[in-house]
Amino acid sequence: MSQTKLMNKKEILLNPGPVTLTERVRSALTRQDMCHREQEFADLSLSIKQRITEIYADAKKDYHTVILSGSGTCAVESMLNTLAPQNSITLVVANGVYGERMANMLRAANRPMLEIKGKWEQAIDLNIVEQHLKDNKDVTHVVTVHNETTTGRLNNMSPLAELCKKYNKAFLIDAVSSFAGEEILFDQWQPLAVAATANKCIHAVPGMAFVLVKTSHLNNAKTQSQTLYLDLFRYYKEQLNGFSPFTQAVHAAFALDEALNELADAGGWQARHKRYQTLSDELQNIFPSLGMPLYLDKNEYSSMITAFHLPKGWSYPRLHDLLKSEGFVIYAGQGNLQSILFRIANMGDISDADWQRLIDIFRNKVCNND
Repeated sequence: MSQTKLMNKKEILLNPGPVTLTERVRSALTRQDMCHREQEFADLSLSIKQRITEIYADAKKDYHTVILSGSGTCAVESMLNTLAPQNSITLVVANGVYGERMANMLRAANRPMLEIKGKWEQAIDLNIVEQHLKDNKDVTHVVTVHNETTTGRLNNMSPLAELCKKYNKAFLIDAVSSFAGEEILFDQWQPLAVAATANKCIHAVPGMAFVLVKTSHLNNAKTQSQTLYLDLFRYYKEQLNGFSPFTQAVHAAFALDEALNELADAGGWQARHKRYQTLSDELQNIFPSLGMPLYLDKNEYSSMITAFHLPKGWSYPRLHDLLKSEGFVIYAGQGNLQSILFRIANMGDISDADWQRLIDIFRNKVCNND
């Protein structure tokens, strides 16, 4: 098959971002070109920022959205570079690849840090966290991942947020794969900042990311950033008028604009969460009976990704290639899990018919094929 034909073949992306686009969002990419220094783009940026902040009603009062051109990793690293202190300790609470990545970001930035490196298959150990907060008086910030897609675990933020309040620590959250798809309690958790991206639960394209930061902090504190591009304070000040210090991804902004319209039309994050949960529940109820057990307990998963054990006799490459030949892209396990797991995410433009066809392929071509 020619490269052109391969590129035109529709695939349903079941990886945890980027997602299969709706026609509305894809069409937005064909809008007329626009200079990022024109008022029209500034007006669009202001609208995008406002609508992102309003996705969660309790964020509107105390938080301001700063937008960046980059991936979710860019947003997280910008959050850490700007807000993690240079002269006190940031505690990283990790139980997967993305928590461990934040620890590596802090090391790369030469920031004082401690890492609680939990086992990937286990929930956050709050007793260990509290002991660290008691024993290390120089810890001023705590950072963790909300939806750890390494395993699909939705980490419980509420008790961790309560520990941060109890010991007067700033709380930073990587919500890259949960924002707009899971509940985020800004009023209750009171995070200093939340980092996220456009190309996961919002269903836009890669290239736009953002950080919601407490407005009072942006107005009254000083940046900790030692980089030019990642300084959220610099973006905040210039974006008050809709402009940015550096070139924004204009066409990615067009897609994000339309994806935000589509999210609102669908009923907001609550409706999206409900849709995700319906799709996840169906697989989680069926696949174990076909010989593909869940890696975690059912109630530990987020709504948008599930890790399953590989079916007996199947390697991940073989399973991946079969599914891809049928028009579906699944995702491998990470690290030492790649030989035992595969992951299926259910964001993006996935119809009931797509989902049923996926299940039928597993029933008829995987689990009955020795």
